[in-house]
Amino acid sequence: MGREVRRVPKDWQHPKNDNGNYIALYDGDFSSNLKEWEEGEAKWKENLRDDWKGGWKSLEDDEKGMTFEEWYGGKPCADDYMPEWPESERTHIMMYETTTEGTPLSPAFETPEELARWLTNNNASAFGSMTATYEQWLGMCKAGWAMSAVMDSTGFHSGVEAISKIETTGE
Repeated sequence: MGREVRRVPKDWQHPKNDNGNYIALYDGDFSSNLKEWEEGEAKWKENLRDDWKGGWKSLEDDEKGMTFEEWYGGKPCADDYMPEWPESERTHIMMYETTTEGTPLSPAFETPEELARWLTNNNASAFGSMTATYEQWLGMCKAGWAMSAVMDSTGFHSGVEAISKIETTGE
């Protein structure tokens, strides 16, 4: 992905490792992801797999020698996910990079305008060494996410710039 706004409690402090670096965390619902994985593993034992269209299909010959983990990936672990706070506690927003599982680019703010101003004033990375204007950050903050980067007929742009243009012009 690229950049993502996450809803967090006002006092959320993203965890760090022993070296003081942020620990990457997936966004989303750990409980739902675990349930999906366990259902997939059970179906795999019946020689079925997800058809990615909401149903199940028989394993292909080359898949029959694989374990479910080899095909799908490891079982989700709660420590790899953002906490599952109640909606009532998610009163603030933070900007995360999601090229990895997700580490914060900003502290928590109450409004998209405050977050966009902080990102602009601190020359936050929109992609690599690219930054963005206040208007671009604000458009992205309101959209909620942006891909890493986009290439079009005018050149190479950060996803923040591209999403902002879509949000403001519809193009």
